[in-house]
Amino acid sequence: MILCCGEALIDMIETRRADGGSNFEAHAGGAVFNTAIALGRLRAPAGFLSGLSSDLFGGVLQQALADSHVDTSNSIISDRPTTLAFVRLTDGNATYTFYDEGTAGRMLDPEDLPDLSPDVTACYFGGISLISEPCADFYAALARREAETRVIMVDPNIRPTFIKDLERYRARLASILEVADIVKVSDEDLHWIVQGTDSIADKARALLEAGPRIVVLTRGSEGATAYFADGREAHATSRKVEVVDTVGAGDTFNAGLLASLAEQGVLGKEKLETLDPETVEKALAHGAVVAGVTVSRAGANPPWAHELPKSG
Repeated sequence: MILCCGEALIDMIETRRADGGSNFEAHAGGAVFNTAIALGRLRAPAGFLSGLSSDLFGGVLQQALADSHVDTSNSIISDRPTTLAFVRLTDGNATYTFYDEGTAGRMLDPEDLPDLSPDVTACYFGGISLISEPCADFYAALARREAETRVIMVDPNIRPTFIKDLERYRARLASILEVADIVKVSDEDLHWIVQGTDSIADKARALLEAGPRIVVLTRGSEGATAYFADGREAHATSRKVEVVDTVGAGDTFNAGLLASLAEQGVLGKEKLETLDPETVEKALAHGAVVAGVTVSRAGANPPWAHELPKSG
């Protein structure tokens, strides 16, 4: 099982009424939640670990996961409220107002780490759950505890405006990257993490020195490149599609990558040591296909396996 560890929330998206007023429509979301949903729809063995509420919105999130065949037995259920994010779109630009204090997803403490089920072979981390405390420390502790026996993948998905204590966040992120096997970054993420004027390839190699075996760099229409610690590389181009919006593109790319590695039988701690560029290239290409479908339709709506375009 690939266990996605991180945030799930409800996006309350504003819609305008004919009389000039506003309504807010509830949509299940969250970066790590989106990856879990995408994995389940791709028929990969997927699980989700988060703090989920027993309230109305928590039920919406749990039902959405169940509908996409995602196991939630490792999640922590409480009567704390669900995180809400109210979203207003103005000329295509989104502004967010978060209601996250004391929520089920945020109030996870490192002292309460659960014992993972033995079928978990890989753990995926990312999103704003690595920023908000105390849950950020919970996930960092979980990654470090599980790194010895399970594959760890991280997508930092840097959101600078969310970071209140830059020094603490950088230290926490470094502690996670140190034990990660696979790190996926956008070019913006990479420039934020590795500062200076070096080329983007040199920055990727510098990030490898922090601990990961593989750094995957995504650059939108320019495709994705995987950099190996031994100097090898793998590359896959992006699919040309008509883009409706890019919400959830990176999250579903990650799902496609992980699903392909699992299907190829290499998503294991020991097997990563002998991973070759050809295998990773196939996984990158699959991630691009999955993301391509997602961006071709509105919202973070990952494709089901039967919706993927046929290869060849």
